[in-house]
Amino acid sequence: MDFQQPQNHQNIETGTVPPQLNHGGHEMFDAHEVLAGAINTMNTYTMLSEHVQDPELRDILQRQKQFMADEYNITLECFKTGQDPSKPTQSYKMKQGNDFTYGMKPSQPKKPMQSATELNDETIALNMLSAVKSVAPVKTGAAMETTNPVVRRVLADSIPNCIEMAYEISLYQNKHGYYQVPQLSQMDMQQMQNGYASAPVQPQMPGQYPSH
Repeated sequence: MDFQQPQNHQNIETGTVPPQLNHGGHEMFDAHEVLAGAINTMNTYTMLSEHVQDPELRDILQRQKQFMADEYNITLECFKTGQDPSKPTQSYKMKQGNDFTYGMKPSQPKKPMQSATELNDETIALNMLSAVKSVAPVKTGAAMETTNPVVRRVLADSIPNCIEMAYEISLYQNKHGYYQVPQLSQMDMQQMQNGYASAPVQPQMPGQYPSH
């Protein structure tokens, strides 16, 4: 994706701010949280990778981890330089189909593991999902606080990737019976859908503004 090249900015106390220091205080702390969170997620994937049994889940884990590493490097580069990264951001493409199976069937109650030997693909997939989901709100908050235009765009671009990865994992969970999705009754769903109407939108001519 194309980025907006930042210019030198001014600090009213110290004068010209070079590109590599073109970051506000909130941005510095929030970018730190994003980078640390990315490392933690990749570390989680690394620790889990040795215990995966299902080749399909292993493929998801490896593809996602590789994408995370590339995205981490791009974020780190523009955070350090304040300028365009050497390669553009990418959009994560999952392999899963997007068909959920709805409905609930009896299953064993969930409970904490008593031993590491109980670790299985169901638990691994849940840990992957939790790790990916935990990073998304941190990136969103950071993007809202970022002043550097390149870092802001890189962070904003990465949020849909977190969503896509989480969706891929949840589809895998659903397909294997690890994640069941209840539904409301059709009557309740239709009533909620019909509880809203479209907003009227007045066509605007160029240069005209709506009256108050």
